[in-house]
Amino acid sequence: MMEIRKRSTPKIKSAHWVNPFRKSGYLSQNYDLYLFLLPALVCIIIFQYLPMYGVQIAFKNFNPLLGVTGSPWVGFEHFIRFVESPYFAEIVRNTLEISLYSLLVGFPAPLILALLLNQLPSIKYRRFIQTVTYAPYFISVVVIVGMLLIFLSPRSGLVNHFLIWLGFEPIHFMAKQELFSTIVVFSDVWQAAGWGAIIYLAALSAISPELHETAMIDGASKLQRIWHIDIPGIMPTVIILLIFNLGSLLSVGFEKIYLMQNSLNIARSEVIPTYVYKVGLQGGQYSFSTAVGVLNNVVNFVLIVAVNQVARKVSSTSLW
Repeated sequence: MMEIRKRSTPKIKSAHWVNPFRKSGYLSQNYDLYLFLLPALVCIIIFQYLPMYGVQIAFKNFNPLLGVTGSPWVGFEHFIRFVESPYFAEIVRNTLEISLYSLLVGFPAPLILALLLNQLPSIKYRRFIQTVTYAPYFISVVVIVGMLLIFLSPRSGLVNHFLIWLGFEPIHFMAKQELFSTIVVFSDVWQAAGWGAIIYLAALSAISPELHETAMIDGASKLQRIWHIDIPGIMPTVIILLIFNLGSLLSVGFEKIYLMQNSLNIARSEVIPTYVYKVGLQGGQYSFSTAVGVLNNVVNFVLIVAVNQVARKVSSTSLW
């Protein structure tokens, strides 16, 4: 009787986890790279994480003499005070108006500019237009506001001189409440569209030229190639940037709005960042202004998480 022996299946060894802190690990072999990373990491910890310690004054009645730890707790008193404030509805409305307006107009502008630049056949003209559109980004906000005040002046402004030449009456742009958000948004587009187009141009450069060559052989026009090749190719980049923009919906630019404010347009120009500055630094209500800022950041955090979840389900592209 022949004895049948069972063959034992060889055991597959599990992958060995390499501890980076071992002497032969990756960390010890590339310690110089981590040394280069260390200053940036220290700056992030000092300027981004350590200040979070002061967020607790939003839940306290902060007294500089008692310090952060010695000030008494008041819970959500400052949050309730802001929500019940008579200025709450007006401030939130102004903030949402400028933010949504900027999102609808300012977000597509760099994308459209990048698509148009990508279709220019001449590299010389493309570089010239890129330089012209990038340049306003490096102008100071104070200088931008000064230029707006000069160009839109009702007496000596270039825009009003052009309107008078066309037969219209001069307009005091900075005194018109209904024009404030338009001036802010379109000046932002003029200043930041060229710089924002850099990311889209980088994404467009990753698209294979063979796709365009094949489409041209099939007789596709430039518009068809943009619609069926360029836009789908950079759609993941567009979605990621849209998530970032929606996540900072209530964080409108403080400097420009504050510099453009006056007594005639204050009803439409008072937003959450300017209100926090006036109440917190000028009024000395540190706990109240911190509570308003925390509430603003919480709303932005909820928005970015919600938009990220929607983007992941719809397009399978998300931040995490």
